[in-house]
Amino acid sequence: MELLCLEMDTIIRARPDPNLLYDDRVLQSLLTIEERFLPQCSYFKCVQKDIQPFMRRMVCEEQKCEEEVFPLAMNYLDRFLAVVPTRKCNLQLLGAVCMFLASKLKETRPLTAEKLCIYTDNSIRPQELLEWELVVLGKLKWNLAAVTPNDFIEHIMRKLPLPEDKLDLIRKHVQTFIALCATDFTFAMYPPSMIATGSMAAAICGLQLNSTNCSLWGENLTELLAKITNTEVDVLKECQEQIERVLMNNLREGRRQQQKQQQQEQGGPRSKALDDQDQSSTPTDVRDINL
Repeated sequence: MELLCLEMDTIIRARPDPNLLYDDRVLQSLLTIEERFLPQCSYFKCVQKDIQPFMRRMVCEEQKCEEEVFPLAMNYLDRFLAVVPTRKCNLQLLGAVCMFLASKLKETRPLTAEKLCIYTDNSIRPQELLEWELVVLGKLKWNLAAVTPNDFIEHIMRKLPLPEDKLDLIRKHVQTFIALCATDFTFAMYPPSMIATGSMAAAICGLQLNSTNCSLWGENLTELLAKITNTEVDVLKECQEQIERVLMNNLREGRRQQQKQQQQEQGGPRSKALDDQDQSSTPTDVRDINL
């Protein structure tokens, strides 16, 4: 008897609906309502006393979720923290609840309460998760269908003269930049369309596409993207630069962690090769990113 092992994509997704994707009214509707789902204030200054920005970043743990789940979960987290003073001992529980809710809304196979508790090394119990779920839902007024940067990706890509064979690669990089922005509180008050547009610009510039279309080059690309989402050019440039700075900081931090681990394993001095890695020039050198 011959046994065959086939790896199949377990994510089941509907095909893009052309009636939604090619109707400009959908994009305009997203742009109109997106600010309704932003946090009401910069909560570290006026609401939270026990939680610091670096603690928010610690909640951003890697989960086996679809791309839309994580940014939506962070939106729930920010909106909740903007209205409810929260103790730092409850922050991980809150993050798990937000991931739980976002997974239910976006994933074809949502995370279970038991699995999320395992992800936290069983530091929380399923009953706690379910009790806090009702608390978060109440504070968010059950308004869960928030607009996120991922909602703009396909609308923006459709309006750009991108090479067909590069679409999947571009989409992957844009999603990575969006997830990166979701980990940084700096972007919590940014409209989702701006994050999506800045991520698209950073991805296209970083991939250095060999396109003969001059509209994908430098200033032309920025102006085209700004026009698509009704964003000011200068504001979009600043957003893109900020995204690239966050990327570089994360890459440097990753290298430091790698160096630290290697030094612990080898017990030797810092190597010249690792020194050279720290002298990275610009994010345009990036071809593939794994966070």
